[in-house]
Parts: sequence; C-alpha cells; structure tokens
Amino acid sequence: MHATLPLLADTDFPPIARRRTDTLQVNLGYRCNQACLHCHVNASPTRTEAMTPETLRTVVAWLEHWRPALLDITGGAPELHPQFRTLVATARGLGLRVMDRCNLTILSEPGQDTLAAFLAEHQVEITASLPCYTEELVDRQRGAGVYDRSIDGLKRLNALGYGHPGSGLVLNLVYNPQGPKLPPPQEALEADYRRELGTRFGIVFDRLFTLANMPIQRFGSTLVSRGEFVPYMALLKSSYRAENLEHVMCRSLLSVDWQGFVHDCDFNQMLGIPIAVDGRPKVKLADLLARDLDGHPIAVADHCWGCTAGQGSSCGGALAD
Repeated sequence: MHATLPLLADTDFPPIARRRTDTLQVNLGYRCNQACLHCHVNASPTRTEAMTPETLRTVVAWLEHWRPALLDITGGAPELHPQFRTLVATARGLGLRVMDRCNLTILSEPGQDTLAAFLAEHQVEITASLPCYTEELVDRQRGAGVYDRSIDGLKRLNALGYGHPGSGLVLNLVYNPQGPKLPPPQEALEADYRRELGTRFGIVFDRLFTLANMPIQRFGSTLVSRGEFVPYMALLKSSYRAENLEHVMCRSLLSVDWQGFVHDCDFNQMLGIPIAVDGRPKVKLADLLARDLDGHPIAVADHCWGCTAGQGSSCGGALAD
C-alpha cells in the first residue's frame, strides 16, 4: 500500500483552532466484517487491533468528567468489539447521546442476532453506510452480496421503529462517491434515496449524509496506483470554500484511537497525526481528563481540503448548501 502522508504533509491549508469538545469519537478497533474500497481506516476481517479494557475505562472516566453531547462509536465494525454493548449501556446511563457507525451487514453476522434490538432498546442513533441506492454500485465498492444484506439490515431497523417519525430512533445513511470526485448536492441526493429505497423496499430513514472520500489509506493508495492522486488533490483545493472552515468537525470533536491516543479527527488518526500538548508530540486521553483543549491549534495537512471542498464534508455530512 502506498503511504500518502508524505504527499500531504507539506500544506498551505489555513490555520484553525479547536473549540469546546462536544463530541468524543472513539475507534474501538480496525476489525471489520467487510473490506471496502473507499475505507479510510483500511479495516478488514484480518485486522486485530482492539481497544483494551483499561483504555475503555479511561474513555468512561472522560465521559463522566466532561459530559459531551455525543459519544460517536466507530471502527472497523465497532459492534465486533467484545465490550461494545457495555460501553453503549454505560454512556446511555450517563444520559449521553450515543451514535453507532454501522455498516448494516453486521446485523446479519453470526452471533449478532440481538444487536438491532439492543441498539433500539438503548435508543442508539445509527449512522449507516450505504454508498449508493443501487446494487451494482454498492457491491462494486463493498463486495458481492453487500447490497442485499444492507437492505435486509435497513428493513430490520425499520421494523423496530428506526427512521419512523416520532419513534425517537434515529437512522441516518451515509453516501460516498464512486472514485475521485466530490459528492453531489446532499439535499437532492437525499430525495433520490428516499424515492428509490421507499418505492422499491418501503425503507424509511431520517437523513442522508454525503461524505467526500479522503486521499488516505486504501482509497489514497488506489489513487496513487492509478495516477489519480494529484488530479484529485487539485480538485479538492480548487473547490475550497472558506465558509466551511467555521463548521469542520475537528473544531469540536476529539478522536480517540484504539490505543487511547487522541487526534483532531478520524482522518488525522488514520494518518498518524496526533494532538501535541505542552511540548509532548502525542498524548493519550488519560492525559486530558482535566485538560481543556479549547483554543488549541488543530494539526492540518493537505487532506483537510477534502472537508472544505464544495458543500463541505464531515462526520455529519455536508457543511453548506
């Protein structure tokens, strides 16, 4: 695999600083039941990295102290971590919103028969990856049979109340472009998803989030192999919109990797760009139990253009109309 950080480190991206942290994003590990082409985590069934019980206790201690608005749980497939359900139940017991970044096919994996019901019982918000509403494009990007299993997963969630108005069970979908291009306008694409999924399968959902593909890990390596890395970076830079800088996720999100090290965002985590504090090149969440990072400079590189290009992109979808 081609390393992309050397191609991204020299940047003229504008300097920005953190605000108060309202979202703790926790990566429980890189093991996944899929190996998607666009995956910026390079997750797969063969990955073994997983957060230890000690680090999970630190996560809970941080949540108890800082009480963020949202605990955002990701992976890999985070549900494969043996303490996923314990973390969810603990965070909900603290009164926190909890989001599970779910790939949908995990709901039909052996041993996960009760997962959907568990998520509904604890009113976990689900942000589910479905990179297109057609079978051909989903299976091309994520593997044969993934589309059918994803549709089955959505039907299971709908049957429990997810996506239905007034249920209190939030179901959002995530779109990623096919290849090195920016996502289409989020609002129009959301209407297409509603029409196609509703007409064909009776599926309902709350929102569609459109995410730009970041030129890192598996996707970035593919761009390098195909000679598309430089043109894609040129597209991101030429599509920069300064107003998006006010709303990028790194201003208020803290990303924790499976070892407990902290980063300004999930993409920095995957590139190995940590948060440096008080002259220390990298710190763990345990070092920040009593430390406020409001005003701390954000570590940037050329991939940051991806979050500010066009309508913008973040873990919560587009940043502008």
